[in-house]
Amino acid sequence: MSRRRSLGRSALARFLRPDELITSEGGCRAYAGDKWFASALPDAVVLPRSVAVISKVLAYAHRYEIPVTARGAGYGYVGGCVPLRGGIVLSTERMNRIKEISTHDFVGVVEPGVITAEFQSQVEKKGLYYPLDPASRADCSLGGNIATNAGGPRCLKYGVTRDYVLGLEVVMADGSVTRLGGRCHKNKTGFDLHRLFVGSEGLLGVITEATLKLLPQPPFRACLSMGFPSMKVAAKTIRLIFAKGFLPAAVEVADKFTLAAGAKRTGSRLFAGCQAHVIVEIDGQERSVRSDMRSLERALKTLEPIFIRRGYGESECEAIWKVRREFSFALRDTGLTKLNQDVVVPRGRLEGLFSFAACLQKKHGIQVACFGHAGDGNIHVNVMVDRTDPDQEARSQRVVDELFQQVLEWGGAVTGEHGIGVARLPWWDLATSENVRRMHRLVKEALDPKRILNPEKFV
Repeated sequence: MSRRRSLGRSALARFLRPDELITSEGGCRAYAGDKWFASALPDAVVLPRSVAVISKVLAYAHRYEIPVTARGAGYGYVGGCVPLRGGIVLSTERMNRIKEISTHDFVGVVEPGVITAEFQSQVEKKGLYYPLDPASRADCSLGGNIATNAGGPRCLKYGVTRDYVLGLEVVMADGSVTRLGGRCHKNKTGFDLHRLFVGSEGLLGVITEATLKLLPQPPFRACLSMGFPSMKVAAKTIRLIFAKGFLPAAVEVADKFTLAAGAKRTGSRLFAGCQAHVIVEIDGQERSVRSDMRSLERALKTLEPIFIRRGYGESECEAIWKVRREFSFALRDTGLTKLNQDVVVPRGRLEGLFSFAACLQKKHGIQVACFGHAGDGNIHVNVMVDRTDPDQEARSQRVVDELFQQVLEWGGAVTGEHGIGVARLPWWDLATSENVRRMHRLVKEALDPKRILNPEKFV
C-alpha cells in the first residue's frame, strides 16, 4: 500500500466516526465487487449517513487524488462498483431514508440507499405508483438504479429510470454539493443537467438525494401467460399485439433452454412441449382491462398457442410473474456459468436475435439462453459456460464478440440497463464513435478533472 493511501486512511479516521470507516482487509473484501466476476480490494470503505460526511470525504480525496468508487447495494451485473484502483469505496447503504411521499405533488424524495421494492411498497400504500421493476428490486437500491438507468419489464409502457428522475442532489468530485432539477414534472430552465447523472455509473458525482416522479396507481392488472411451439410463432404473437393497437405494461419472452431450467427449479409442468413463452400484462381501470384481455386473447388464439393461462388481479398476476422472476436463478442452477449480456435490438430484429443466438450456439458448441423484455427489444442473452471444459472460456469470448458485432450492425446497443462497468469495457470503442468518446471525456474532465471518481471505467 502506498504511503499516500496509508496517510489517507489515518486522515479519514480523524473526521469519521469509528462505525463509518472500515480498513481491515476482511471488512474491505465485502466491498470489492458486485454480482459480476471482477473484484478489487479497496484500501478503505466509508459508510456515511449524511451528505456532510460524503462532502468531507470527497474534498479530502480530491485534494490528495485518492480514487473514490461510489457503491449502492452491490447488485449490479457488470462490475460497475469494482474499485479497480483501490482507494475509497463510498457506500450509500446507510443513507436509506424515504424523506417524503407527496400525494399532492406526485413525487417521492429519497436517499440513495432506499431499496427499490420498499419504496414501491410505501408509495402504493398512498395510492401512488413507481412502476420501475428491475428483477432485483427486492435487493437493489434507488441510487444504483439511477446510476445505471435501470429498467425492467414495465419499461415498455412506463419508460426507464431517467423518465422518473425530476431532481437530484449530487456531491461533486471536489466535495461541493449541487442541486439539479426540482419537483416540477416539467422544467425547461437550461440544460437537463440532472439527467446527465442518470446512467453515469458514478463517474461524475455521488448522488445523495433524488426527487422521483410518481403516477396514480393503476387500480387493476391482468396477465396472459402463453406457451408456443416455436420462437417464430412467439415473435409473430408479439407483433400481433402491437398491430391490434395494444400498449401493454409489459411483454416478456423466454426460449426453450430458459423454460426447461425454470421448470426444473420450480417443479412446474406448465412449459412441457414449449419452445417459447410470452407474458403480456395490461393495467388500468378494471372494466377496460377485462375488455382488452378478452379482445387480446381472441386475437392471439388464432396463432394456436400450446396453452394460455390467465391472471386477473394482484395475486393471480404475481403468481405468473413469480415463475418469470426465477429464470435468472434457474439458469444458475444448471451449474453452468451465466454470462448475462443485456443487449438491445430494434423491435423488428427480435426474431432475428433469437435466430442468431441459436446459430451461435450451434457454431461454437456453447448453450445460449435468451429471455427478457420483448416489448422494447431488450433481451438478456446468457452465454452458458461449462468451466470444466478449458476450451469453452475462449469459445465463449468469441460468442460474445460475434453477438455484439451483430447487434451493433442492426443498430442495437451492447447494454440496455446494466451499464458498461467492467464487463462491457472491451466493447466500449466498438459501440461508440470517436466523437462520442471525446464528448464523454470532455464532460468527465469538466466535472472530475483529477479523475478520482470510479476510475478505469469507460471514460
